[in-house]
Amino acid sequence: MNENNSLAGAILKAKCPKCRKGNIFPVSIFSFRKLTEVNHNCPHCGVELVPEPDFYYGAMYISYALSVALFINVMIVLNYVFDDPELMVYIVSVVFFNIVLLPVMLRYSKVLYLYGLGKISYDPKQK
Repeated sequence: MNENNSLAGAILKAKCPKCRKGNIFPVSIFSFRKLTEVNHNCPHCGVELVPEPDFYYGAMYISYALSVALFINVMIVLNYVFDDPELMVYIVSVVFFNIVLLPVMLRYSKVLYLYGLGKISYDPKQK
């Protein structure tokens, strides 16, 4: 299998689940104007990336799980590295990392939701 078409690579690069070549998002992750906007159709193969209206509302659950995982990891690292700092250090750190990683969590929650529940199968022969 071509490593350019691997499942993990396609998810990390936010590529279409059908052809694994077209972009799911019309803009870069560093563009804050249309950060959460999704292409309606894949620019490469034309498959519909928005299967139904409001499809991506379910991605909020994944985004929430990513935020909880981030919260727990920040708390563990602070506890072990700084030997139980003050409460304000925990609060500021968790808020800071949630704000900094918000674009990543928003995007990947949608990508994971589309790959998991979008009912779009990979077709290696897709042109």
